[in-house]
Amino acid sequence: MEKDFIKTTEQSSLYNDLEQMDVNTLLKNINREDQKVALDVEKKLPQIEALTQKTAEQLKNGGRLFYIGAGTSGRLGILDASECPPTFGVSADLVIGIIAGGDHAIRNAVENAEDHELQGWEDLKKHKISSKDIVIGIAASGTTPYVIKALEKCNKENIPTGCITCNENSPLARTAQFPVEVVVGPEFVTGSSRMKAGTAQKMVLNMLTTTTMIQLGRVKGNRMVDMQLSNQKLVDRGTKMIQEEIDIDYEEAKKALQKYGSVREAIKNLIKND
Repeated sequence: MEKDFIKTTEQSSLYNDLEQMDVNTLLKNINREDQKVALDVEKKLPQIEALTQKTAEQLKNGGRLFYIGAGTSGRLGILDASECPPTFGVSADLVIGIIAGGDHAIRNAVENAEDHELQGWEDLKKHKISSKDIVIGIAASGTTPYVIKALEKCNKENIPTGCITCNENSPLARTAQFPVEVVVGPEFVTGSSRMKAGTAQKMVLNMLTTTTMIQLGRVKGNRMVDMQLSNQKLVDRGTKMIQEEIDIDYEEAKKALQKYGSVREAIKNLIKND
């Protein structure tokens, strides 16, 4: 894609002779670069807001959120999607992550997977995607053919599109209807976009789904009242949430939580039966 496009994520590191630095110096310099990321994200809050508003709108109207990416970007999308059901109690089909090369690529590099121009759309079609949904392409470079071509096809099919990239005015950003372009500059290790670019993408994903889920009513006050009770730590947390809301002892709160399956339902039924 556009070989003359200049990628800031590929520009030479601001630091030289890394192998000659001691551990303390390496860590300090990496940390110095990481501190820039939140400020770079802040500059793009209007773009993030526009994408989040559209995402919430689609999901409120019965649609789904799809992430599509390759390599690190694809894995970050899958990570965010996989955390929505346990955190917010939503269906695993509400937020779906798709990676070039399929599930094997989650743990392994798949040669040339990101260069397959037609496969992204084929992977989306497996989910019977429609104009009710929204598709967000994730690519630090902004030039990944697998992602760009999938979004181009979505646009033609009247499916809303967004993107998260770390290069300004990239082919991907020009394709997406709701682009987010967090420009983090050169990486500490030249071209290693799993570092600052990956951190920026993760921050945007956290903001996007957390805000969307709050808009969908999946948080009460500041509590994850619909979280899945998948381990004892979460059962204990949920029990204490109920205690804070209703003046009952720990065992009674825990019994109600286990009976009704969520903090929200436990509180609702305890109040109703009071």
